[in-house]
Amino acid sequence: MKKADQHLENKLRRVELLVLDVDGVLSDGRIYISDDGREIKAFDARDGLAIVALKRRGVEVAVISGRYSRAVEIRCSDLGVELLFQDVSDKLDVLKKILKQCNLSPESAAAMGDDINDISMMKYCGVCATVPEAHPAVLEVADYVTSRAGGRGAVREFSELIMKAKGMWKY
Repeated sequence: MKKADQHLENKLRRVELLVLDVDGVLSDGRIYISDDGREIKAFDARDGLAIVALKRRGVEVAVISGRYSRAVEIRCSDLGVELLFQDVSDKLDVLKKILKQCNLSPESAAAMGDDINDISMMKYCGVCATVPEAHPAVLEVADYVTSRAGGRGAVREFSELIMKAKGMWKY
C-alpha cells in the first residue's frame, strides 16, 4: 500500500459520521420541475444501500442541503436518516451542531460535497470526498475523488471505502 493510501485509510478508520450534500452527491445535480411545480430528483439505489449498511454498522449518516426538497425528505425517511437539514445557508454551522449533538470530534466525521458551499464543511472534517465533476476548488481540498459520478454510485463507493478501512465490509 502506498503511503498516501495508508494515510487516507487511517483517516477513514476514525469515521463515525458521514455527512452528505444532496445535489451533485446524492443526486446528479439536475433538478426536474414538472408543469405543476413539483420537483423531481433521481437517487441511486446503490447509494441508498450503502447508507443503510453504514447505519447498521454504527456509522451515523447526516444530510445537509442548501435547498429544500420534499423528495429528499422522503428519501432520507426511507433510508432511516434522521439527521436531515435542508435550506441551510451555513453548512459548517450545522455540522458543528451535529457533532456536538452526537458527542463526536471533527476528526471522526467524513463529508462529501461537490460545490463551493460545501468546502468549509469538508475542510472541518477529518476526511472528505467529492465527485469527479465537482467544482475545481472542491477537487483541490478533497482527500478522495470517487470514480463514480454524483447520483450514480459515488456515495456507495466512498461508503465502501469507509467500511473496508474500519474492517466492516462484508457482502
